[in-house]
Amino acid sequence: MNKKNTILVVDDDYAHRTMLKTLITGWGYDVREADDGAAAVEAVGKEPLDLVLMDIRMARVSGIEALEGIRKFNPALPVILMTAYASVETAVEALKKGAYDYLTKPLDFDELRLALERALEHRHLREENRMLRESLGARFDRGSLIGRSAAMTRLLDLVAQVAPSEATVLVTGESGTGKEMIAGAIHTNSPRKSGPFIRINCAAITETLLESELFGHEKGSFTGADRRKEGKFRLADRGTIFLDEVSEMSLGMQVKLLRVLQEREFSRVGGEEVIRVDVRVIAATNRDLLRAVAEGRFREDLYYRLNVVNLRVPALRERREDIPLLAQHFLKIFAERNRKALKGFTPRAMDRLLRYSWPGNVRELMNTVERGVVLCRGDVLDEQDVAPVLEAEVPQAAAAVPAAAGASLEDVEKITILKTLDEAGGNKSEAARRLGITRRTLHLKLKKYGLM
Repeated sequence: MNKKNTILVVDDDYAHRTMLKTLITGWGYDVREADDGAAAVEAVGKEPLDLVLMDIRMARVSGIEALEGIRKFNPALPVILMTAYASVETAVEALKKGAYDYLTKPLDFDELRLALERALEHRHLREENRMLRESLGARFDRGSLIGRSAAMTRLLDLVAQVAPSEATVLVTGESGTGKEMIAGAIHTNSPRKSGPFIRINCAAITETLLESELFGHEKGSFTGADRRKEGKFRLADRGTIFLDEVSEMSLGMQVKLLRVLQEREFSRVGGEEVIRVDVRVIAATNRDLLRAVAEGRFREDLYYRLNVVNLRVPALRERREDIPLLAQHFLKIFAERNRKALKGFTPRAMDRLLRYSWPGNVRELMNTVERGVVLCRGDVLDEQDVAPVLEAEVPQAAAAVPAAAGASLEDVEKITILKTLDEAGGNKSEAARRLGITRRTLHLKLKKYGLM
C-alpha cells in the first residue's frame, strides 16, 4: 500500500483492545481506539478510516447496533466483527447487516491479519475500479468490459488507442477470456459505430457453407439455394465484421479471405458480379497462429494481413484482482434474472473463487456464479454454493493426472481431457460437465489435439 491504512479497533475490554492495537500497529497500520459502539459511530464521522475491527458484545451499544450506524454513514467502509459466542445465527445476522467478515475469539492472529488484508484490498479494488471507469470514460465506452488489474488496464489502453483507426486487428487469448467483447468495444469506439457489427464463428460452420455465409450465394448455385442470399461481408458494409476462430478456416477459404482483405471485393457463390465493400475486419483465435503457419496449416500472407495489430486478452488467472468485480457483476445479473435478493459473497466463498485456477476463464466464472445463484438458499453465496463446480468437477479430473515435470500446458490439458473422457465412459457431454466447459469447447479441443 502507498499509504498507511487506518483501522479503528472497538472493544470495551481494555486489555484486549490494547493487545490488538500493539499487534496491528506492528503490521504497519495506523490504529485508532474506541471502547463502545456509540464511540465507534462517532469516530467514523470524525476522520477518514479504512476499516473497523469491532467486538459484538459490549456493555452499552453492541457491535451489531454500531454496524447499522456505521453503514448509514459510510456503507463502503468494511467492518469486521469479533465474537466469543460464535453461532450460525450470529454470522448470518452480521453479514445481513453488512459486515465484511466475522472472527471468533480467541483470535487466530494469522487469520486476523489475512482478514484485514483482504478487506482492505477489496475496498481499494472498488475505489480503483471507480477511478478507472471515470478516467477511461473520457476516452471510450468500455461497455461490459470489467477489470482494473494491470493486465486489463494495459489492454483497455490499447483498445482505446486502436479503436479510432482503420487497422485490421487480431485478438488472441484462451477460450472464455472475452475476445468477442474486446472486438465489440473496438467497434463501439470507432468511427464505424453507427454501422453494423457482424459476428461469425468460423468453427461453427462447415467448410462448404462458410463461403456462402461470408460472401453470399446466387439462386441455384447449389442444392437448396432457392434464392439469392447476401453474405456477412455485404451485410457488414460500412461497419465491422468479427471473424471468431479464424484459425479453423480451410486453406482454400483462407485464400478467398486474403483476396477480400487485399482488394476489398468478392463475388457471391455461383455469381460473377464483383461486389466492393467497406468493412473493417477483426479476427480472433485461441490458437498459436505462428505455429500454425510453421506447420503449414495457416497461410503466412493471411497471418500478416490479419495481425496488423495484435491484442492479447489475458487469462483470468493472470488478472485475479478482477475476480471480485466480475463475480459481483455476474451475481447482480443472475440474481435479477432469477428474482432473488442476494447481497454478495461470504469471505470464504470469495476466497475460494480467488484461489481457483479458472481454466475456462471468465466464461467459467460466469457459469459458476449463475449456478451458485440458482442453488443458494440464503441471501449471500457461501463456499458450498460455488464448491460443486470448483471442487467436485474440475479438480477431480485434474487431480487424477500426475503433473510431469517439464510438460507443456497443452500436454497436461490433453492428458486431462483423455482421462476425463475415459472416466465418463466416452460420454462427451458428461466429460464437458466434469471439466467445467461446454460440449462445443470440448469438441474444439479434441479436434485441436487430433483426438477425433
